[in-house]
Amino acid sequence: MSKRDASAFAWNSLISGYAELGQYEDALALYFQMEEDGVEPDRYTFPRVLKACAGIGCIRIGEAVHRHAVRTGFVYDCFVLNSLVDMYAKCGDIVQARKVFDKMPSRDLVSWNTMLTGYIHHGLLVEAVDLFRRMLQDGFGPDSVAISAILSGNSSLKLGLQVHGWVVRLGLEWNLSIANSLIVVYSNHGMLDKARWIFDNMAERDVVSWNAIISAHSKLPHALSYYEQMEKADVLPDCITFVSMLSTLAHLGLVKDGERLFSRMRENYGIEPSMEHYACMVNLYGRTGMVDEAYALIVEMMEFEAGPTVWGALLHACYVHGNVEIGEVAAEKLFELEADNEHNYALLIKIYEKAGRLDDVEKMRMMLVERGLEWESY
Repeated sequence: MSKRDASAFAWNSLISGYAELGQYEDALALYFQMEEDGVEPDRYTFPRVLKACAGIGCIRIGEAVHRHAVRTGFVYDCFVLNSLVDMYAKCGDIVQARKVFDKMPSRDLVSWNTMLTGYIHHGLLVEAVDLFRRMLQDGFGPDSVAISAILSGNSSLKLGLQVHGWVVRLGLEWNLSIANSLIVVYSNHGMLDKARWIFDNMAERDVVSWNAIISAHSKLPHALSYYEQMEKADVLPDCITFVSMLSTLAHLGLVKDGERLFSRMRENYGIEPSMEHYACMVNLYGRTGMVDEAYALIVEMMEFEAGPTVWGALLHACYVHGNVEIGEVAAEKLFELEADNEHNYALLIKIYEKAGRLDDVEKMRMMLVERGLEWESY
């Protein structure tokens, strides 16, 4: 690049390459170098730079890029404005994202989907649904990513049914990601027949589809059948599959099956156990009264320090089965990891009460008071 200041094209290509690789700091460094060398940006420069700002969550730099776009006259370009909405939303300023969106002289499908996805990621479902309706009224069809996001983030069955109706009218019902999200919506509301109907009628299924239907039946033997079908269909399970399956086996009390599956996860599929997998195994042992085995798994097998989910599962097992000694160990770990979580103190109090150790009950209550936590309900 002997004439770096002649055109923005080469700079844009490099900035884009770094941004696509997730090397956002390098992308931004090139942008600043581009400014120093007096190279004029074009409409393709700003979206790439704003993507890098969003990638590192740096709103301060994003605002500076916004001002640069204003100075250079690109602030009315739809391509640039869409990137500004995306940057502000991903950097946490959803209000500013909406201000940019509202001031756009014209909007395309990307504009609507970007704003809609931003609301969903911020948990603003009322605003997302309102925008969804406006989008349809203005003749724009939301894309499958936005629809899947609004379905996944929604806790209302009524809204889920409305969105499903819109999806049918838009002819997108059997889009893979949308169908997967609909399975989750119906299973979350106990409508397993509807979830199964969607799954059974899908023209194609991916690992997300299988995970959704297995998770929907995670307390039922049906999950075992779906897992077998998944293997026969030559779909490779992932870490989420094994969390659901281990949870199912824990609910069903199938310890040996759980141990085999846990081993196969690593040996057959090369998936290293995560914190959640270990928590499922502790729960599996704990539910069947194998508290010693659960404790041994934590202290002898885990390759990393156990977190609150693992120790919490062990503490609950100790409460259920009245194991004071291990319960105290689990509780002490949780007091270090979650000093303000009253539930852990409550469980240890209940363990002491069941064992008739009233002096220890009183000590625990005094500890709660000293730490400024509530204990009256315990």
